[in-house]
Amino acid sequence: MILVVDDDASVTASLGLLLRQAGYAVRKASSPAEALAATEPPSLVLQDMNFSRHTSGEEGLALLRDLRARWPAVPVVLMTAWGSIPLAVEGMKAGAADFVTKPWTNAQLLQSVHTALGLAEARPAASGATPSREELDERCDFGELAGADPRLVAALEVVARIASTDASVLVTGESGTGKELVAEAIHRNSRRRAGPFVKVNLGGIAASLFESEMFGHVKGAFTDARADRKGRFGMAEGGTVFLDEIGEVEPSAQVKLLRVLQDRTYEVLGSSLTRTVNVRVVSATNRDLAEMVARGQFREDLLYRLNLITIHLPPLRERPGDVPLLAHRFLSTFAQAYGRDSLALSPAAVRWLQGQAWPGNVRQLRQCLERAVLVSGREVLEPTDLETTAATEAKGAPRDALPPVGSMTLDEIERAMIVKSLRHHQGNLTRVAESLGMSRPALYRRLEKYGIEG
Repeated sequence: MILVVDDDASVTASLGLLLRQAGYAVRKASSPAEALAATEPPSLVLQDMNFSRHTSGEEGLALLRDLRARWPAVPVVLMTAWGSIPLAVEGMKAGAADFVTKPWTNAQLLQSVHTALGLAEARPAASGATPSREELDERCDFGELAGADPRLVAALEVVARIASTDASVLVTGESGTGKELVAEAIHRNSRRRAGPFVKVNLGGIAASLFESEMFGHVKGAFTDARADRKGRFGMAEGGTVFLDEIGEVEPSAQVKLLRVLQDRTYEVLGSSLTRTVNVRVVSATNRDLAEMVARGQFREDLLYRLNLITIHLPPLRERPGDVPLLAHRFLSTFAQAYGRDSLALSPAAVRWLQGQAWPGNVRQLRQCLERAVLVSGREVLEPTDLETTAATEAKGAPRDALPPVGSMTLDEIERAMIVKSLRHHQGNLTRVAESLGMSRPALYRRLEKYGIEG
């Protein structure tokens, strides 16, 4: 049963009709006191933020606190006007499951209700016992995500619980920890598995191209728009869109992204027709978004739209017990790819691998092993083979080539390196991008960001 709390009788009537048509039982309340008078807990509460002429939202926050204290396990979805989103964010901090802006779209509201109920049903058992990796593998297909470390297993257990819902998921962790593999696993084990899985590297999209890339454009929308183009959200219709490097999105683009996540609608560049979108959003970052919010670099309301569920992947150095498993799996892959069935690691090589810090995490481990396989020519790899590979990788890199700490910001260092590379390659942007280890679109974005003439 869903409890709808709003002092506007027309709102409760229309919501009651919508929810009943969707198969839910509904009870209405016109005030906080009436809502709290219920003896049986509802499955979900859908509540307004104001119940009088005052529009501060304090009444709604007070009701939310009372509901959370009385029925901690019952999800609460807030309803608020678009201009009161900061108030809704306060509600999310206080324990609300989601918020819906007025005027709502029926599809958006029903999806929010369905997702909140699904997450409530997917909560861990009261015992709190985490299933073993073997038990999780029986329930879900995790693909290439290998490892049995308790922290990794705990992250995979969250994937198994929430994959069947439509909840937005934020995957955090250092580069190379497998964030994209987690996103793929969420999609593969969801009800959207038959739909597309569209990857978007937001770090490689210039702010000026954001709308065209994400929402598409019609022919003639701008100078080079010679044909209609479908955007990434349109391509992901019915499936999942994976927003990688979400922390790299410029503030102007964050507003546009928030709109489509909030209303599930967008406009194709050059067209005034509003289109609806049916996608699940999974995003990933290696940056601390909460810290970026505190510095004013990332919108707090966008963060709460992205992270209904947060999954953190531990770095490889914190789970050395998984290194042998990963190494042997990679060697098996290389043996098949290069036709060398006898590839193996000596016990000493395994110990050497476990003793490394692996700042590049799983990705770096794989690259080190593959180079060793190709360079050494041996069937059984020894520590010397791996050490030679690691030394070759680091060859020529000065140990203290960076400026003194505190003398330059990261942005200033990045700008200086781009300018230096432009001079070295005499303005050849392809070579500049290759030398800096980034794509041309990513380079264009930084040229625009720093006001550098290419």
